[in-house]
Amino acid sequence: MINLLGLDRTAMENFFVSLDEKPYRAQQVLQWIHTNGVQNFAAMTNISKALRQKLSETAEITLPQVIYEKAASDGTYKWLLRLNDGNCIETVFIPEKTRGTLCISSQVGCILNCDFCSTGKQGFNRNLSTAEIISQLWIAARKLSKTNGLHDHQITNVVIMGMGEPLLNFDNVLPALNLMLDDFAYGLSKRRVTVSTAGVIPAMQQLRELTDVALAVSLHAPNDELRNKIVPLNKKYPLKELMAVCRDYFKEDRRRSITMEYVMLAGVNDTPQHAKQLISLLQGVRAKMNLIPFNPFPHTSYQRSDRDTILRFRDILMKAGLNTTIRRTRGDDIDAACGQLVGQVKDRTRRSERLKKGLAGTHDHHTIEELN
Repeated sequence: MINLLGLDRTAMENFFVSLDEKPYRAQQVLQWIHTNGVQNFAAMTNISKALRQKLSETAEITLPQVIYEKAASDGTYKWLLRLNDGNCIETVFIPEKTRGTLCISSQVGCILNCDFCSTGKQGFNRNLSTAEIISQLWIAARKLSKTNGLHDHQITNVVIMGMGEPLLNFDNVLPALNLMLDDFAYGLSKRRVTVSTAGVIPAMQQLRELTDVALAVSLHAPNDELRNKIVPLNKKYPLKELMAVCRDYFKEDRRRSITMEYVMLAGVNDTPQHAKQLISLLQGVRAKMNLIPFNPFPHTSYQRSDRDTILRFRDILMKAGLNTTIRRTRGDDIDAACGQLVGQVKDRTRRSERLKKGLAGTHDHHTIEELN
């Protein structure tokens, strides 16, 4: 049985052609599933009874199970979703006055093991399927409606910034992006869907060619020596190569820029000298800086930069002409803030086990190629 939840319009058209049906049926079924939230083929009243019967015999619309949901004191909402293999992922909704942002996951755990991120420290199991990625948006949209008893919040923005590195799951993330943008599914604007990456350069180039969603880069350090330590992917794709891709990324649209994410770690990357290095690094890159106060988690050695340090860092960047904002911490009382999503992962890397023993990062010989 094929799960229709994970098919974008092209894949859905191909599916109906394989059933000797007209391709336009894809638009109808996409609307039923994603716009109307229908899981039962019998309720799809604008297609024939015979086709509905055929669909019930060949396909399904299957979602993860919501096993936990909780609101933070600031209105942030988090769901824990159980997948069919027993792994669990987390999805977060952040309401604001002018928009509602859904942060969704792309992997079970994360393979990158960034030194300051709780998600990475729990280890990695596998990539999410397209159906598992888009199901987070499907579930949140239904849960946030009045009919389900919650506030009538509208999801205006989606960021793939939850668990995992999206561009190491490119083949499944791309169809999910297509569904988010499709007028027969969710109809989101390309400027309101953002993919966040630590800098997987080949996939960044591929993403640029195939879709025009917004891009965020998890930068976090202004030089290779420091970034090699806190973002290990930098050893494979160093800053010089990453900045070259960033300079050209939106070259056809001079109005667009890349969001550079920079977590503020006390005494590590937050000095005036680091700010000056960052200014030099970003020369020629159309970027907006997003400074993120560090969110602590168990067993970490890092601390959050104090407010005065963050403000001084911001002022140095802004004086140099860099558009810079400080991200307001949301949902930290339910562990829904940036870098705190952990889910429940059957860890193939044994990273979480080593962390508990105080050995995390010292004997991790698993590579991206081996596990992905």
